[in-house]
Amino acid sequence: MSERLLLLTGHLAAPRLDRLIAGLEPGRFEARALDVGVKVAALMTMPIVLRRLPRPLEAERVIFPGRAPLDAAALTQSFGVKFERGPDELADLPRHLGLAGRRPDLSRHDMRIFAEIVDAPLLAPAALLARARALAAEGADVIDLGCRPGTAFAGLEAAVRALKAEGLAVSVDSGEPQELRRGALAGADFLLSLTEHTLDLREDTAAVPVLIPAVPGDVDSLVRAAEMARARSIPVVLDPILDPIHFGFTASLLRYAALRERLPEAEILMGTGNLTELTDADSAGVTAVLLGICSELGIRNVLVVQVSPHTRRTVAEHDLARRLMFAARAEADLPRGYADGLLQVHDRSPFTETAADIAALAAAVTDGNWRIATAPDGIHVYKRRTHRVASTAMAHYPALGVGGDGAHAFYLGGELARAEIALALGKRYAQDSPLDWGCAAPRSERDADDP
Repeated sequence: MSERLLLLTGHLAAPRLDRLIAGLEPGRFEARALDVGVKVAALMTMPIVLRRLPRPLEAERVIFPGRAPLDAAALTQSFGVKFERGPDELADLPRHLGLAGRRPDLSRHDMRIFAEIVDAPLLAPAALLARARALAAEGADVIDLGCRPGTAFAGLEAAVRALKAEGLAVSVDSGEPQELRRGALAGADFLLSLTEHTLDLREDTAAVPVLIPAVPGDVDSLVRAAEMARARSIPVVLDPILDPIHFGFTASLLRYAALRERLPEAEILMGTGNLTELTDADSAGVTAVLLGICSELGIRNVLVVQVSPHTRRTVAEHDLARRLMFAARAEADLPRGYADGLLQVHDRSPFTETAADIAALAAAVTDGNWRIATAPDGIHVYKRRTHRVASTAMAHYPALGVGGDGAHAFYLGGELARAEIALALGKRYAQDSPLDWGCAAPRSERDADDP
C-alpha cells in the first residue's frame, strides 16, 4: 500500500505544493497538502500547529517545511504520528522523498585524518589543547604535533600526555630523532616521518611508524622499510610524499600508484598540504580531487595542514570529502549528488523558483511587506500591486520607499546585497536565511541540530 503523507504548508506555497504533489510518481505515496493558516513557513509555530491540525491525523508521516520553527520530536509525541523536517525549498521535496535521487548515507568513511599543529612547540599548553579540540570537532582523528627545526619542544612529553588524557590520538612529526624518541616514550600513537634507517626509534613502544623514503622519491627504500617492519611484526603506514605542483607533483602521484601496485595491502598516507596550502585555489575542490585519488588507490590516511587563511576549513572539507567518496565508491557511482558541502561558491541548483512562479506568488500577496527572491532573470522584489525585477541591489533602492525608515532600509539593503551575491555566483537565495557556503563556513545552529 502507498504511504500516506501529510505535507504542511502556508497560503503562498500551497498552490505550488499542490502542483508538485500532482506530479509525484504514482503508487509510492498517497500525499496531500494541509494549509495550516499562515502565509509562510516561518510563521508556522508550535502552538499554531498543535491547535490547528485535526486529531487523529490520517497520515503515517507528516512533513513540515525546513524553515518552520517546529520540534519534530514533540509533535510526534503529541500526535502519535511521525513528524519530520522537510527541505527548505519545495523544489527539493522529491529528492527528500527519494523520488529524485538517493538520500545518501554519509555516516561512514574509511580514511583517518591526521591534523597537524605546525607551531606546536610555540603554543602554551592551554592554547595547544584548545587547538586540538577544535581540530577534532572538525573531523580530525589524530592530532599531529609538528615540531620545528631549530626550536626546542621542551613540553613535548606533557603535550602528548595532555592530548591523550583528552581521549585524542596523537602523532609526533619531527626531523630530529631525539624528539621522535621522546614522543614515542611519552605515549604517542604515531611517529612521522621515519625511514629504514630510523625505524628503531619506536623500539619498546606502541607507536606506529609512518615511513617515508630514505631519499626523496625513492620508492625502493620505502618498500625495504616496509619489509623490515613486517619481518619484525611492526604495523606501519607508508608515505611516498606528495610534492607541490611544478616541483614533482605528477611524478609523486605516480609513486603512490606504483606503491599500491607493489604493496596491495599496505596502509598508505597522503599529506595533502603541499597542494591545499601551496596552490591559490579554493581548497574544497583540491581536497575533493585528492581524496578521490585516495579513494581509488585505497589510501586510508591523510595528513592535513590548516595554516593559510584560504585553507581555514580544510579539515572539515576533508571530513566531508572522505564520506562523500566512500558513499560513491560503495555504490560504484560518480561522487555527485551525495552532498553539497564542497560546492561552496556555486550551487548545482541555484534557483528553486522560476520567474513565473514568483509572478504567481506576487499576484497573491495582499499586504505591503516587501518580498525578495531570485530567478535566472534577476532579483525579484514584490509586494501588493508591485513587482520589480533587476540585476543589482542598488537598482531596486529608489522604488522601495524606505528613505525615511533607517531600520527597514538597513534590513532590505542587507537582504538585497545577499540576493545580488547569490545571483552573481549562482547560489541559492532565500529571504531571511544566510547563504549556504557549505564547509567553507560553520553550519547554523539549526542545521547542526537537525536530525
